Amino acid sequence: MRTKCLIVDDEPLARDLMRSHIEKLENFEIVEECADAMKALQVLREKKVDLLFMDIQMPQITGIEFLKTLKHPPKVIITTAYREYALDGFELDVVDYLLKPITFERFLKAINKYYVIAQDDSLTVSTISPVVQTEEAFIYVKENKKVVKVLLNDILYIEGLSEYVQIYTEKRKIVTKTSMAFMEDKLPKEGFMRIHKSFIVSLGKIEAFTASTIEVPGKELPIGRSYKNNVIGSLTVKGVVTGN
Repeated sequence: MRTKCLIVDDEPLARDLMRSHIEKLENFEIVEECADAMKALQVLREKKVDLLFMDIQMPQITGIEFLKTLKHPPKVIITTAYREYALDGFELDVVDYLLKPITFERFLKAINKYYVIAQDDSLTVSTISPVVQTEEAFIYVKENKKVVKVLLNDILYIEGLSEYVQIYTEKRKIVTKTSMAFMEDKLPKEGFMRIHKSFIVSLGKIEAFTASTIEVPGKELPIGRSYKNNVIGSLTVKGVVTGN
């Protein structure tokens, strides 16, 4: 799988150098280059980005300020000529902090750090893996320092909570550090549906629904306004609604 990169720097020569470094890597792909944070925000909304190369001193808003606005940022490598922002960067949990001019050797060290972190994060939600059809589908979820197997059929619903999600089954709640968007992408569309910015529901566990709520065992979940038409439309075509 190719790592999708976004370069954000208001200096054309700096973007050229970073592009040159990235293009030497076989499994990395540049999805976009931006001269300011506002354009970067639009790209992050529209495209999948795994790794963000971000300058700090830019017009309108600094790279540090921009990163603080992102609820679920991609992995970030800061590229800057200023040492004094290093502490701010690491407080934001960046992968690395590169000082310009950036040599290819130093760039590769940052990439190696990214590989280590990305490999660790891949355990958060690894794969939905019913390779043999007779086996029950499941995901692996990292909870604290353990990797836990969760059967998809056991999940009632999933709730987003800042940088974490809570997976509710009939027996327990599992908390793991990941995003709702990541969970939504990994779970099979035929079995799960996003009904709210903060909720994903297991379709097989729905007991009843109205125009604004969905009931699963022991819980009533809200349907988000922007999700309403899709949710109600999908639920009504999955079964026949009868009565007055």
